[in-house]
Amino acid sequence: MRNQILGTLTALFIFNLLVGFYWHPAWWFLLLTVLLLVLAIFDTVQNKHAILKNFPLIGRTRWTVESLRPFIQQYVLESDTGGTPISRMFRSIVYQRAKDSRETIPFGTQLNTYDDGYEWIGHSLSARDIDEMNHDPRVMIGGKDCKQPYHASILNISAMSFGSLSKNAILALNKGAKKGNFFHNTGEGGLTPYHEENGGDIVWQIGTGYFGCRTKDGKFDADLFKEKACLPQVKMIEIKLSQGAKPGHGGILPAYKNTPEIAKIRGVEPGTQVDSPPRHSAFSTPLEMIDYIQKLRDLSGGKPIGIKLALGRKSEFIAMCKAMVETGITPDFITVDGGEGGTGAAPLEYTNSIGFPLREALAFVDDCLIGFDLRKEIKIIASGKIISAFQLVKNLSLGADICNSARGMMLALGCVQSLSCNTNKCPTGVATQDPKLTKGLDVTDKSERVYRFHKKTLHALMDMLSSTGHVSTTELNRTHIFRRINQASIARYDEIFPLVKTGTLLGDDIPERFKLHVKEANSDSFMPCSLLAEIEEETKSVS
Repeated sequence: MRNQILGTLTALFIFNLLVGFYWHPAWWFLLLTVLLLVLAIFDTVQNKHAILKNFPLIGRTRWTVESLRPFIQQYVLESDTGGTPISRMFRSIVYQRAKDSRETIPFGTQLNTYDDGYEWIGHSLSARDIDEMNHDPRVMIGGKDCKQPYHASILNISAMSFGSLSKNAILALNKGAKKGNFFHNTGEGGLTPYHEENGGDIVWQIGTGYFGCRTKDGKFDADLFKEKACLPQVKMIEIKLSQGAKPGHGGILPAYKNTPEIAKIRGVEPGTQVDSPPRHSAFSTPLEMIDYIQKLRDLSGGKPIGIKLALGRKSEFIAMCKAMVETGITPDFITVDGGEGGTGAAPLEYTNSIGFPLREALAFVDDCLIGFDLRKEIKIIASGKIISAFQLVKNLSLGADICNSARGMMLALGCVQSLSCNTNKCPTGVATQDPKLTKGLDVTDKSERVYRFHKKTLHALMDMLSSTGHVSTTELNRTHIFRRINQASIARYDEIFPLVKTGTLLGDDIPERFKLHVKEANSDSFMPCSLLAEIEEETKSVS
């Protein structure tokens, strides 16, 4: 095939050359033929790609088609219920709400209600009028040691750093948050001028890299922290222990996104890949973590301090609960991140296979806090692919007090799910540091879209609750959501995720499913005591 392609191009070159002497416009075709021939010869002599060597020039169509594949799949082949990680159906509802377009759909659901895993909430014959409902439901965050509690919206912007997102994206998100009166989590990239410019409420996330409050050697700097944490715009502080998509790994900022501006803000070397450490250097045990929480609370003037984690080993979270019980000091909130989350760069294996999915993690964290009688002091924030009002309802029913959305807010900004967040080539200017692409994102227009998405999603939430007969989100619990287990059985959430009694993990009558984890947990260490040997002995004794 290689010889045939080269022979055909050579013959075409000679033909165009001869014709050119009699018909001069043919010289333009000659230039094209020469270019194609040179490219084919280059493909033939290179040794990097076998396809190009065997099929010069023609083999290049493979890369062309492959680069177009996401767009062809999304715009031509994809069904409304298809598409990953977010289906066209849910992308469309975000766009419609953000643009204030028609939200209704024709001809009934496109979901198969008899598929395993289908979920729903029951309506009530005591339904309420939507006008009776509170269209801006809020939750007070702040425990007994908090001096500046914060009245948070039910839906907020989840952690996304400047660096992962463009400056225009950050500006638009924060401006939308300001207008809608909901908070904007900075992500571990730290507090930047773009978070401050429009005055929206800020949750400052402190990750393992301590960006924005770090010493030259990457340790925590208390003075820098105090300076920024006391800013009126900073409403809460979130200590990131781990995150969805890459739990136990630490954040990743690719070198091509690490501009001099970002490097200055973070206190790192520009043009290098920034890998956050997998764990904190400011503390190494649950008890030390509790001391660190109190330290940040004191330095910030008593603002709400929380932790964020993707659930891994259950005994490690129980160890944190034991430390809280022993010291009497608790965080004001806990953000539970689903292992399926993540808007930026992450290794495939981490994204697919590490960390508990949100619902299982959320139920477990809620159960532990109730079991250790800590729930009244701590609010739970759920984060992980929360886009629609029903997804809000499901997570609130499982135990969350409020929810954060990252990808929903990105879609509201105009993200088209081109799956190029980690390439610096985001076509919408959302997840890139390329100024040629960033300038395409209009801050004023996109901030309005973020505001409308938030407002209309909350309206849809309260509309749903009015139909189910609930007055507020605080009335939701696990008895209200149903799941089809298989073709023969349906279960409520409380049957799938059994509830625990208050204080039950403090005594001797511990539910069986918690016993091993409680026994393994130690407030002096995140690492569990190894009790797997007991299981091994039991299995060996089975005849």
